[in-house]
Amino acid sequence: MLSCSIRTLRRLKCCCNKRWSSLFLAKGYCFSKPKVVPSFCNTDIKFSRFYVGERQSSLRQWQRRSLYTVTDTYEAIELALDSVIKIFTVSSSPNYFLPWQNKSQRETMGSGFVIPGKKILTNAHVVADHTFVLVRKHGSPTKYRAEVQAVGHECDLAILVVESPEFWEGMNFLELGDIPFLQEAVAVVGYPQGGDNISVTKGVVSRVEPTQYVHGATQLMAIQIDAAINPGNSGGPAIMGNKVAGVAFQNLSGAENIGYIIPVPVIKHFIAGIEESGKYMGFCSMGLSCQPTENVQLRNHFKMQPHMTGVLVSKINPLSDVYGVLKKDDIILEFDGVPIANDGTVPFRNRERITFDHLVSMKKPNETALVKVLRNGEEHAFTITLQPLQLLVPVHQFDKLPSYYIFAGLVFVPLTQPYLHEYGEDWYNTSPRRLCERALRELPKRAGEQLVILSQVLMDDINAGYERLAELQVKKVNGIEIKNLKHLCQLVENCSRESLRIDLDDDRVVALNYESARIATSRILERHRIPSLMSIDLVSEQNSLLMDSAE
Repeated sequence: MLSCSIRTLRRLKCCCNKRWSSLFLAKGYCFSKPKVVPSFCNTDIKFSRFYVGERQSSLRQWQRRSLYTVTDTYEAIELALDSVIKIFTVSSSPNYFLPWQNKSQRETMGSGFVIPGKKILTNAHVVADHTFVLVRKHGSPTKYRAEVQAVGHECDLAILVVESPEFWEGMNFLELGDIPFLQEAVAVVGYPQGGDNISVTKGVVSRVEPTQYVHGATQLMAIQIDAAINPGNSGGPAIMGNKVAGVAFQNLSGAENIGYIIPVPVIKHFIAGIEESGKYMGFCSMGLSCQPTENVQLRNHFKMQPHMTGVLVSKINPLSDVYGVLKKDDIILEFDGVPIANDGTVPFRNRERITFDHLVSMKKPNETALVKVLRNGEEHAFTITLQPLQLLVPVHQFDKLPSYYIFAGLVFVPLTQPYLHEYGEDWYNTSPRRLCERALRELPKRAGEQLVILSQVLMDDINAGYERLAELQVKKVNGIEIKNLKHLCQLVENCSRESLRIDLDDDRVVALNYESARIATSRILERHRIPSLMSIDLVSEQNSLLMDSAE
């Protein structure tokens, strides 16, 4: 219901100034195929104030605000000079085809601004896969070392801290404001490409709705503005009056002056989760895929009365807390007392509408919600618990090393979308079709489940003839169905048989003499200069298992 076309998504791009490329979209995020409805961020804004019953008060509020919130460019500059900073990032992303090594180092630049608590707020894609981060304040020739305190890749936000007391001298923090109304003026401040000094561009709000976040490959609320947002603007504030209305983070490629900013509710949810728990909390989701019920025959088939509106549940994530409570073919009529229209939208502010998934974003992890459904012509009410959910195939793997395991030259890795992105910008068409379809469609059956694939074969006499089996999914080891890469590693390392059998997709089989394969593994690793037969996460797991067995 919330999917977007490949063509539209490819036009969206992050706005981090890159010497190697101005597009993060080279990774090719795409969700044009059916999938679980993506989760949304939580906020502390009470959604009820935006409903139809309060449209008139919202309109009066807009009229009052419009008298004094028309952003003055000079005022924005005065606020920004002691608050907005330039960020210099050195980063190195993993090579998923050769997971034991990284790609070449690259330099990027972005923007950020100071918030209360001596912290700097910026975009996650500005510091993704960072190895070194420096910041520089306006009017200073000195760069200061910064540390990344927290990152939320789904909402494309990050918090930096600077230890140097000298950096904070004369710096002022910016306050967060409200969601701007349509046609309210904002000024975007940052350090875009084309120069080294601070830049201010002015525009108005043209749209507020859920939008695909390129970096996190999620769909969250965003504000569309007609101010120019260019590479390097990422992380800079959009100022309305004397407060922040959002954070610049991406634009629409091929369109003139269409940019997007992350709204304050998303920012507040990100910050509140870190303050409450000390870590990034993620976004709650019902784990549903829903179909609109705009067709009259469809509504009649599911016994909906003329006054009823809602959406049809077509798929449920087995790991979701609503699994076993809601069922396929249920009609969701209301969420927390808010009626859902047949197109899946709910009222928002003054005569605006927004997808009902935004209501889920109002909830914090472990919070409950009351859902009214129609099942077999009868109405039911259920109390559900909301949690952040993980997909079977992760959509991103920033700031972490990929997992791998090598045995007899067979390289095993878990399937991830970053792995598929290694096939190029057009990865949806150039990557193995079966793996691509599973990445976009399949749901997990149990916690911790992974799709493990044989990514490649490092040639040796021991594995001759098996090179054609690359890119197939691993099903079983010695007759035991594997759960994830860690489980596969344990089964192989603890094998007590003379022969090792590995069952792959398409009913293909790999058979090896176990002792000969172990000897060959060392030879192959040395030949290819691979430091370890398994990634550091699996090494830690193996060491803990050895300690447990010794005790």
